Amino acid sequence: MSLKQRIQDDMKAALRAKESARLSAVRLLIAAIKQREIDDRVELDDAGIMSTVEKLVKQRRDSASQYDAANRPDLAANERFEIEVLSAYLPAQLSDSELDAEIAAAIAETGATGIADLGRVMPQLKARLAGRADMAEASRRVRAKLST
Repeated sequence: MSLKQRIQDDMKAALRAKESARLSAVRLLIAAIKQREIDDRVELDDAGIMSTVEKLVKQRRDSASQYDAANRPDLAANERFEIEVLSAYLPAQLSDSELDAEIAAAIAETGATGIADLGRVMPQLKARLAGRADMAEASRRVRAKLST
C-alpha cells in the first residue's frame, strides 16, 4: 500500500472514530500534499510525501517552541499532538549512535577534513538519512565533528 493510500485510510478511520483532532491533522497533511502536487504539477511518490511530512513536522516543532516561549501551553500541546500524528508517516528515527555512525561514514566517504567540507558531506548525508533523522541536528553534529 502506498503512503498516500495509507493516509487516506487513516483519514477515513479517524472520521469513523470521531477523532476530530487526529482527523484535523490528517486533513492538514492531505491538503499540503495536494497543494504541492498542484504547485509542482506532478503526482507525488512516497519520497515526495515524506519530504512534505518532514516539512510539516519541522513547522510544528518551530510553532510549539514559539508557543512555549509565549507561555501558551494549550497551543503548544496541539502542535505536539500534530507532530505525533504526522510522525507516524515517517520511517523510524535513527538513534544517536546510528546517526553518529552515518555521519562518520559520510565524512570518510567524502574525505572531509574541515568545516569547509561541510557542503560536500551534507548532501550525501541528506540522501542517506531521508526522513530518518532531523537534518538540523545532523548538521550540528557534522559541524562539531569537522571543527575538531
